[in-house]
Amino acid sequence: MLRMRCMPILCLLVTACSQNPVIDEEMMRFEGAMPADFAGSWERNYALGDEVTVALQVAYDKLSRRSQDPRFPGGPGTVTTSAKDYSSVHALALLAELITRPAVLTISQNEHEISIARKDDFAISCAFYDGVASGIENNYGTEICGWDGEQLVSNLILPDGLQVTHRFTISRDGAQLRVVTTVSSSTSRIPFTLRRYYTKFERPPSEFNCIETLSMKRVCSTGEIVL
Repeated sequence: MLRMRCMPILCLLVTACSQNPVIDEEMMRFEGAMPADFAGSWERNYALGDEVTVALQVAYDKLSRRSQDPRFPGGPGTVTTSAKDYSSVHALALLAELITRPAVLTISQNEHEISIARKDDFAISCAFYDGVASGIENNYGTEICGWDGEQLVSNLILPDGLQVTHRFTISRDGAQLRVVTTVSSSTSRIPFTLRRYYTKFERPPSEFNCIETLSMKRVCSTGEIVL
């Protein structure tokens, strides 16, 4: 299971500190129709998006540049980058890769709720009632969501300073979906971000017909079911 593989990486990243959520109260307020419709089945487009190794090198370069940034107190050279800093970013990259590994997203949406199902991982859920987005509690922490313009933003807040943020953006023609995932930790000087792209597709009808019965529970067949 994807969730189980994430646990060793989580242990490398957690501390006793916590971070402020990336979604403010204004983003959580919602009135009228949702700004975008994400409903449907989405398949990963591997020709687009970030390569993890390339994104990690970009993050390493950003860490190195911090030590030469005159905006830091004391001027260039006063902020040193240690092996621990690089290890923390590497752990974030591993976690981001695991989180974004599912090749298919199944999104259900109505006037009040959005649910994004991912294989081998819990669904991302957003509910909008009484004009405010409601938080969802799961086994890891608290998930809050909101709208940044036409972007749906989901922020999973874990108890020990780790956050996972997803930004969902749909193309104008409704055929392409971009998901930008950012993982941040109180143990890392910088966050790590991966972009994934998905193409909408129609799921073929199931080859099986299934019904629920009291005596035999679920019964499925490739032909007509006769009880």
